[in-house]
Amino acid sequence: MTVTNDIPLPLRNARVHEAYGPGAISFAAVAAARAGSLLWVRESWRNEMINPVGLSDFFDPSKLLLAQTKDQTETLAVAEEALKDGAVPLVVIEISRPLDLREGRRLQLAAKAGKSTGLCLIPDGMGSNAAETRWHCMPVFDAGDSTLMRWEIIKNKSGTLRAWHVRWDATARRLHVVPPAGERPGSAGAPG
Repeated sequence: MTVTNDIPLPLRNARVHEAYGPGAISFAAVAAARAGSLLWVRESWRNEMINPVGLSDFFDPSKLLLAQTKDQTETLAVAEEALKDGAVPLVVIEISRPLDLREGRRLQLAAKAGKSTGLCLIPDGMGSNAAETRWHCMPVFDAGDSTLMRWEIIKNKSGTLRAWHVRWDATARRLHVVPPAGERPGSAGAPG
């Protein structure tokens, strides 16, 4: 995966990150494209389901292992063991309640031990102080482009905060950074 314009992807290895918003699953899919294989851990009571074939524009669905757990305690236990083991480079963790500092720290220590990356998909407003980065991910409604997304890094322990407009090119399996609408060449008020 090629990324331009200083967007901090791939996610920093051996750390746990967070993403939320209506585009968080797309964010996780782009992270998975870079990782190659992944474990996706979620609670089994959730009504919606991840469709591996639906993510095939991002990565080979056969590289996805889906674990469904009884509750968040079990989700965190499975994720912690997977991160610590390091057998898969990316562990995506869907959580339904805020992590306390102890839970977040345990995930960070496990990621460091296994040299793997964790990505918690969190509900709005439920971030953990232990997260390395937190991303707000949402679609950009543009009449000419239904694949445009806005990713904003709102917490970053080792860098700056910023927002990007991005588009995934499914054919090239590449992330493109796109200037916002008012800054595109030919737009009113934009150079060129």
